[in-house]
Amino acid sequence: MTLDNTKNMHYRTLGKTGLNVSLLSLGTGGPSMFGQNNGLEQKQQTELVRRCLDMGINLIDTHERYKDSEEILGKALKGVSRDAYNLVTKWAYAPGGDDFESDPEALSRSVERSLRRLGTDHVEVLLFHGLMPEHHDLVLERYVPVLQRLKDEGKVRFGGFSLRFVDDPSHEGALTALERTPELWDVIMLKFGILNQYASKHALPLAMEHNIGILNMAAVRFKLPDPKLLAETIADWKARGLIPSDALPDDDPLGWLVDDDVDSVISAAYKFAAEHPAIGSVISGTSSIEHMERNISAMERPYLPQEARFRLERLFGHIAEYA
Repeated sequence: MTLDNTKNMHYRTLGKTGLNVSLLSLGTGGPSMFGQNNGLEQKQQTELVRRCLDMGINLIDTHERYKDSEEILGKALKGVSRDAYNLVTKWAYAPGGDDFESDPEALSRSVERSLRRLGTDHVEVLLFHGLMPEHHDLVLERYVPVLQRLKDEGKVRFGGFSLRFVDDPSHEGALTALERTPELWDVIMLKFGILNQYASKHALPLAMEHNIGILNMAAVRFKLPDPKLLAETIADWKARGLIPSDALPDDDPLGWLVDDDVDSVISAAYKFAAEHPAIGSVISGTSSIEHMERNISAMERPYLPQEARFRLERLFGHIAEYA
């Protein structure tokens, strides 16, 4: 399906930032790393970005550590009105896992590099990448004052953090920050989807209470798009008693989601990922224009039939695991 205008795109306010962002956004990381791992060249990456803008996407997520994504993105956006898009980038305060940057000004230098690569004088959102609960105090004391200065200088409009969903599937990093210092954070990036619903227990309600915008990352990545991995995951959860053994068929366990309005499990996954009212935007890391068009088509009605959603919540809502 080809979409030639923005009439099919939904927009939401990203929490207290007041930014009006597209419900689907473009990510420049993920397995393809903006097509860098798939052999895409600048011309193709520029075509992808321009097509996304034409289809109504106005939020693009990147990272200083996504190979050359920032520089590629800057070239792709050259000549585009700065009012046409919002940029989110990240800073790895602990690039070695628990090996923290000792110099707080490393944040400032990283932002300056990102701005040069992106060809802009500001980013809308800067996120501390991978905030763990035990890092909260250090980040607060060492780096948040620098972030505040960058905001005062107009180089960063809003600040927040992303989570390590592999190491923190129950979102303790978000809960620590939301319970102790909610006033400091404008945006949180976390993973919420059919197989990863645990954020709806505590993190998403707390974020809504404090009007903090949520960016949904990797909602349709890893197990869901791979029928073999999906079947293996469901079989494992049955064997461990996380879901009843007769709750789903062994073969194509989520095939029942496909109906007249849902053309694939992937479409169902995007709809589920977008439906929660806390979600500001769902990030799609595809490097394919065709895939992005299908994802936008799925978002024309960003919700599942009520019975299907309730069944998914009953099946998986209690599971806090990386999937």
